[in-house]
Amino acid sequence: MQSALANLGASLTSTDFWLGLGWMLFKIVMILVVGKIVMKLWRLMVVRVISHRTMRMDERRGKTIVSLLLNVMRYVVYFLVLLTILSNIGLDVSTLLAGAGVAGLAIGFGAQSLVKDVITGFFIIFEDQFGVGDNVMINTNLQIRGNVAEVGLRITKVRAYTGEIHIIPNSQIRQVTNFSKSNSLAVVDVSVAFEEDLQHVYEVLKQVGLEVQAENENVLGEPQVLGVQMIGPSVVVVRMTMECKPMEHFGVGRFLRYKIKEAFEREGIEIPYPKQVALFPGQPSAEEKQAAAGS
Repeated sequence: MQSALANLGASLTSTDFWLGLGWMLFKIVMILVVGKIVMKLWRLMVVRVISHRTMRMDERRGKTIVSLLLNVMRYVVYFLVLLTILSNIGLDVSTLLAGAGVAGLAIGFGAQSLVKDVITGFFIIFEDQFGVGDNVMINTNLQIRGNVAEVGLRITKVRAYTGEIHIIPNSQIRQVTNFSKSNSLAVVDVSVAFEEDLQHVYEVLKQVGLEVQAENENVLGEPQVLGVQMIGPSVVVVRMTMECKPMEHFGVGRFLRYKIKEAFEREGIEIPYPKQVALFPGQPSAEEKQAAAGS
């Protein structure tokens, strides 16, 4: 015991020991710095290559490919950096790799879900089911709705409207509804009174739709006044539609309703709303007042 302590003390006071330790730490730091530089250079190269090909692929898919390539390269660089550090501190990397192969075979049976995640992620990207920036709903039973923030080989991140980030393993993605694949349709139902001339209502709605089309760049097609959608107890509901850019139908619909209300007020078209008539005991009714006025 005393000899071991003596050897340790001699090592700690040895100049060669501290020089060797310092050189080892310096090499580890340099390995980490080189790994960081490689990642930055890889990012710049990937972004530049993808940006030069934006004419042949849409921006959404380009962002998805960039995200995927950066994730793959990150794992590769981290693995190589770890092996280099272990080699520099004196560990036999070949022995570790051989042991890792045996351990990996055993772990593989318990990592089937990880393999499923990677395979599913590959097909999601290869088939272009959805990409970064798309508005999607994943798995109807889970009702996960939002914009895709990241698509990786193992997980997909979806940002909800209220800011939450849903992290979903790719193997759990069973059904995807992509709202950004094609143009949207703004559907607006307008209620008018029974007494209104429907032909006049149609003309006003058509004119309002043309004005909205001219003012709003998100509108792609001419307005369509489809006609009477429903007859209620006290209203006639008229439906009109407008084709818009993907996911712009909410804003176009709100703007269209605003313009319709302005036009109806200007044209004197009544929008029915609930009314209440209060009768107090002892007061004559409207019929009695009319009869009294006539006499």
